[in-house]
Amino acid sequence: MRFSTSVARVATAAAILFTTNVHALQKVTRAGRYLYTDDGNRFYIKGIAYQPQGITSNDPNNPFPEPSSFTDPLADSAGCARDIPFLKQLSVNAIRVYSVNSSLNHDSCMQALSAAGIYTILDLSIPLNGSIDRSNPAWTTNLLDLYLTTIDVFSKYDNILAYNIGNEVIVNSNGTVAAPYIKAAARDVKAYLTSKNLQGLVGYAAIDQSADLLVPLANYLSCDSNTDSIDLFGLNNYEWRGDSTFEASYAGVEGAFAGYNVAAYFSEFGSVTKPPRLWTEVQALFSDQMSPVWSGGLAFSYFPAESGDGEFGMVTISGNTVTPNADFTRLVAQYGKVSAPTTPSKSDAGAGTYPSCPAANSTWLASTTLPPTPDDTACACAVSNLSCQFTPQTTNTTAIVGQLIDAACSSLGGAGGNCNDIGGSGSAGTYGRFSYCDPNSKLSFIMTEFYEITNRNAQSCNFAGNATVNKNAPSSVSAVNAAVAQCLSKSQATHTPSAPSTPAATGGSSGGGGGGSPSTPKSSSAALGRAGFEGALGIGAMLVACVVGGMWTLV
Repeated sequence: MRFSTSVARVATAAAILFTTNVHALQKVTRAGRYLYTDDGNRFYIKGIAYQPQGITSNDPNNPFPEPSSFTDPLADSAGCARDIPFLKQLSVNAIRVYSVNSSLNHDSCMQALSAAGIYTILDLSIPLNGSIDRSNPAWTTNLLDLYLTTIDVFSKYDNILAYNIGNEVIVNSNGTVAAPYIKAAARDVKAYLTSKNLQGLVGYAAIDQSADLLVPLANYLSCDSNTDSIDLFGLNNYEWRGDSTFEASYAGVEGAFAGYNVAAYFSEFGSVTKPPRLWTEVQALFSDQMSPVWSGGLAFSYFPAESGDGEFGMVTISGNTVTPNADFTRLVAQYGKVSAPTTPSKSDAGAGTYPSCPAANSTWLASTTLPPTPDDTACACAVSNLSCQFTPQTTNTTAIVGQLIDAACSSLGGAGGNCNDIGGSGSAGTYGRFSYCDPNSKLSFIMTEFYEITNRNAQSCNFAGNATVNKNAPSSVSAVNAAVAQCLSKSQATHTPSAPSTPAATGGSSGGGGGGSPSTPKSSSAALGRAGFEGALGIGAMLVACVVGGMWTLV
């Protein structure tokens, strides 16, 4: 059945919680483990994922494929005007958007969403080269600049609810070494928001996995203190299949998070493994059985999104025509019946506590020592003093920098050096002095190390034409080392980051351009959530384990 914008809208229960209006939206903040609006009422996220699916390769060896590009739905004013009437039919008060292009204009969409009473949960990462690499994690200047540039662009809107610093970065025990980098991102993003008095909670969205990984991850991201903890833990949960029950599908996760100290919600829900999707989990999620822990959730997905499990989309779109399917109709009915508990009051919620961080063990490998805050100024100062600098023959440096770092480290290792200065260990809690710099700067550093260790042999600063001797560098090895050390010493290990002097490039395509879009949303075997929006940076191993071997020549 085709819906039109003239279809009568379903009345929404608990209007003070889920109001749609044309006035400025109230700010949503966290008190303890719950969310509240300015007027003191408890706030529940009643939303939907809103991002066109990306184009990914069908690699059977990679369960988390990266899309080749993405579409920014918040830059598509015509698309937003087309879709918002249907979002209002769903009576949602929030959408989640997974990737945006900060160089584009988002005024029309964000203002229209605000007028419709709809908040936005915005993932700061982008595919390919703009997220924390789950295989070789790092927290670097290019990622921090990307995140802060996006925040600066969206900070003027009153309907920003939260910024996600990562999505499904950790998917297994070995990957828990990435946790310190995620927590460092939360620390620095939160410090930036606080320094500028900007609206927005800091969140992370986790894959649903065994409790021995999920619980330590959630606790780690909210331990120690407010300054380095997230505000909002999201769980991509697909345990409710068909017409299930709280006891069968949610009792376990409710119990696992019973004592959790910050706000939590289902950042995705809506399994398709036992069709049809009846959405009966909505009544459980917003009930007094789950409201002591959870603050609502987001149904997946408004746009068509296919995976091995089936079709997740709730509409099909042809030009300006939107045709909802039966999933949409059933979600309208279920969301329309929501009447969530209003307790506890904000005054009873308290300020919250921050427990000690979980200790490392055989399955949880994360150190409690976090990497430093990335510092553009320190990195730029150091690079200006390096004697051999990366001067690529192509503008598409992301296609070659990983290979070149591999090669440079191999050559350096063969000459008796190492790449420890650009690397780090999330398990040991040790981070090289150059580890927070961007990949291009790291490459210049390793090229210089090799150039110097080979007594400034001219051929050692070539790398198939991708390196050039810096004639303005200090004249001796000791002088180069001293200059670089002085540059890096000016940066404190942890500090409030500054806005990048040049806005970080985000790539992608505009919403109206018909370009690529996010990746395959689910894994068929374990309902893995929106797999692949985040993970590999697509530039080779960004932090490379040095390979000891012979000299290398790129041909």
